[in-house]
Parts: sequence; structure tokens; C-alpha cells
Amino acid sequence: MRILVVDDITTMRHVMINMLRNLGFSQIDEATDGKQALTLLGKRKYSLVISDLNMPFVDGLTLLDKMRATPQLAKVPVLMVTCENTKERVQEILLHKVDGFVIKPFNMATLVKQLQRIKILDASGQLCS
Repeated sequence: MRILVVDDITTMRHVMINMLRNLGFSQIDEATDGKQALTLLGKRKYSLVISDLNMPFVDGLTLLDKMRATPQLAKVPVLMVTCENTKERVQEILLHKVDGFVIKPFNMATLVKQLQRIKILDASGQLCS
């Protein structure tokens, strides 16, 4: 299972990657923005994209919209990560067909819950096959 982590802040990418490795994921790629993510998505098949919302060049919503509009990417689950937590903004993001949503700061339990919700991890925290 290959995962793409997209965030313009190096520290946040590395925190997410370390959490994923602690959960047993080993095939993890990273991108610094949505533009780079789209390039990687065109070259490799991913089982999950975890993306920050606010990034330069191509933000998380634009990345999500482009993925949903591309037949070979349309069904790839996307977990959006953001520090925006107003009700209106969360509802707007959910309208873009995001599979999961995490508000920063978050912990491992929150990440696990979202990965279980989108069927990347099973109820016991093991990788789904």
C-alpha cells in the first residue's frame, strides 16, 4: 500500500510520515504541494493521499478536485489535514468529496480513527488488504 503525503511544511510531512511508519506503512512518498503531488500521481498508483489544505501553487482543494475529475484518480481516498475549523469551512471541504478530515494539531488516535473510517486500517488497527 503506497501513500502520498502532501504538505508544504517539511516538519508536518515528517510528523505524518513517522506516524504512518509507526502504524506499519512503509511505502510513503512526499510532495511539497499539490502541483508536485499531481506529477507523482501521474507516475505511480497510490492507495491513499494525505494532503494539507493550504499550500502554495496548488492547494489541497484544487488537488482533490483534479483527482476527482481524473478517472484513474477519482476513487483514491483523500484525507485532508488543516488547521481551519470553522463550521462553514469544514462543510465546504466536505462538499468536495473528501474521504476524511483531520484538524491540526492531532494525535495518533485521531489519525487511526480516520484511517479506519476510510478503510485503510481495520477495527483492530491492522492494515486492510
